[in-house]
Amino acid sequence: MEQKPTLKYKNLAMNTQRDLLATWYGKLATAEETKLPIAYMLVPGSVSELVRLMGFEIVFPEINALQCGMKKTAGKMILKAEDLGYSSDVCGYVKNEVGLFLTDRESPTGKLPAPDLLVCNYVGCTTFVKWFEALASYYEVPLFMLDAPYIRGDGITLHQRDYFVQQLRDLADLCGSISGAKYDEDKLKEMLRYSKEAEDLWVKILHSAKHVPTPIDSYFEAVFFMSPVFLMRGMPETVEFYKNAWLEVEERMQLGIGPLPEEKVRAVIEGPPAWPHFRAFWDLFKKWGVVSVASTYSKVGGLFDLGFRHDPDHPLESIAEYCMGCYTNISLPKRAKLLKQYLEEYSADCLVIHSVKSCRSFSMGQADMREYFMHEVNVPTLQIESDLADPRYFQRAQLMNRIDAFFESLEHRRLTAV
Repeated sequence: MEQKPTLKYKNLAMNTQRDLLATWYGKLATAEETKLPIAYMLVPGSVSELVRLMGFEIVFPEINALQCGMKKTAGKMILKAEDLGYSSDVCGYVKNEVGLFLTDRESPTGKLPAPDLLVCNYVGCTTFVKWFEALASYYEVPLFMLDAPYIRGDGITLHQRDYFVQQLRDLADLCGSISGAKYDEDKLKEMLRYSKEAEDLWVKILHSAKHVPTPIDSYFEAVFFMSPVFLMRGMPETVEFYKNAWLEVEERMQLGIGPLPEEKVRAVIEGPPAWPHFRAFWDLFKKWGVVSVASTYSKVGGLFDLGFRHDPDHPLESIAEYCMGCYTNISLPKRAKLLKQYLEEYSADCLVIHSVKSCRSFSMGQADMREYFMHEVNVPTLQIESDLADPRYFQRAQLMNRIDAFFESLEHRRLTAV
């Protein structure tokens, strides 16, 4: 009987991340008694380094929602918001956050602090604007709206960057007026050096999926690997996490170990996961030996694998370019081009589009994408639908029928190929 190889670094990343998150949630839990100012901010295009420099700790409402989803409490939060008058079509993340407000912010991770400042980093999703306007009316605290110009052409213009940099300066002034902290550019540069180092390591992990078999699932597993570089950039502890994560991933790659016993299908996945049924959703693909080698959701907090890095020598300019270059802030043709690049670079067999009922920023245009990839690129493409927060829209039997039919067809196509 063949003996399984001993993994020296197994679960090293998970254990390191657990410590990181415990420290972060510990700060949030004691924020009221320690008088630590709290800012609420969104993950895509977050300006976390600048806001933390100015003396704040950050709560990310999307993270609240996915935690509630995975811990099976999002459903009741969403119902509370709907009882208040929110439509069933409104983003599940928004309704979850409203539900938390109505229940005095009692979340699965403990009681969350109320905000002293709301920073709406608008990057392509108009729902963000209305979401944070609602939170401002509930909490009666200042709302700062960061307006990121939508990127339609080939890149970010100098005018767009300068426009955003001025907003960052205004934000720093507002933060300082609340926290009493002073803007320290040398300290910000140091933070961005840590950000850049973490981003370098994160991209190494993402690119490891080009290996056959891939050592990681770049969708279902990447959602755990990606959180520190999106939520806790600018910290030496985050760099340490990615050093440990790389040791674990590199070991898997060297030993030929993947996330499944056998890799049968390499897929690129578009769209967020179904958090309330995360394990069940993953299992629907596991049974067919499907491994995600690239995904767009793992880039929602930054397209670092396309070459962007925070630049310590040009801190505010670099933060501005990061925000405007986020996945949800680029045009549909650019998104389709990115998916095509992933299919080619990662030797993928198919594209899976998970259309989320209440998330317009991801779902808009996905039906056209499906037609394009099926008929013009000639890539087998599956489109399915549920929701990222609302458990009512996850119909397991229907999803299973569509997924099984697609991968059975793909298997038949391979067997009959000349």
